[in-house]
Amino acid sequence: MEFRHLGRSGLLISEIAYGNWITHGLQVEEEAAAACVRAALDEGITTFDTADAYATGAAEAVLGRALHGERRAGLEIFTKVYWPTGPGPNDRSLSRKHIMESINASLSRLQTDYVDLYQAHRYDYSTPLEETMQAFADVVRQGKALYIGVSEWTATQIRAGWEMAQDLKIPFVSNQPQYSALWRVIEAEVVPTSIELGVGQVVFSPIAQGILTGKYRPGAQLPEGSRATSDAGSRFIKRFLTDDVLTAVAKLQPLAEQAGLSMAQLAVAWVLQNDNVSAAIIGATRPEQVRDNVKASGVRLEADLMKAIDDALDPVAERDPSKTESPARRP
Repeated sequence: MEFRHLGRSGLLISEIAYGNWITHGLQVEEEAAAACVRAALDEGITTFDTADAYATGAAEAVLGRALHGERRAGLEIFTKVYWPTGPGPNDRSLSRKHIMESINASLSRLQTDYVDLYQAHRYDYSTPLEETMQAFADVVRQGKALYIGVSEWTATQIRAGWEMAQDLKIPFVSNQPQYSALWRVIEAEVVPTSIELGVGQVVFSPIAQGILTGKYRPGAQLPEGSRATSDAGSRFIKRFLTDDVLTAVAKLQPLAEQAGLSMAQLAVAWVLQNDNVSAAIIGATRPEQVRDNVKASGVRLEADLMKAIDDALDPVAERDPSKTESPARRP
């Protein structure tokens, strides 16, 4: 496993991180989730990403139990706040009330005194940014989080938050966007701004919810037990389940073979070629998926191979920066 700095900070994280969005508490039983976490640890992954809203807190609790007994200083634990965690009007958002209550609940579920990175899970148009950043500053000063980050913020939002963080003297170091060879919306605006500010990307869905593994074929029935057939995961993968996308992805198979990689390894390695990417988050329902994906660590793809991947996917890759996800843009 290779390690990268999180943005311009001194924190080193494993360039492949383990995340439990959708899986823990929903798709897999706890014993299987624990086996995946054990596989991640055995393969050298030290960075684990979750959120308070994943499975309404269950994902954090599962991860906390799976990591119990591990040396805390040898781990980097990330979580997030914003989405609803309960039925009340204040059980959501980036208000001071919700942030201060949510960090305490997250720490309890994760069985830790602090998280290494606390992230705003989306931009909150209903709360003044000053209120949010002051609450984050207090979380940092209380020792409950070491660094602050965001998820799916636009370049303009990242700059505004970063500037306030500088005034408050707290380390705003990361953004967590969706990023893959099929979904490249951060490249035009978010990445250049982040490079300027010293903010690193901790990207999710590097294999496009499984599309880039090649297991979905144009015109073919969806594989039984796949994410596309799961109530929890199918709504996120639908945009990629078109014949033109699947036909383009099939062209990557010989390229992966040429590189001596699986399709999934090729997809993760492609994401890691971007120098602004601090880590790529993988998810898994089986330990063997973890063991396969981590082989992308340290892989360097030649320029001609990168061009061949781009040529294959160019007609179907999404690059529109306005597609950066925020509540105001969600369907």
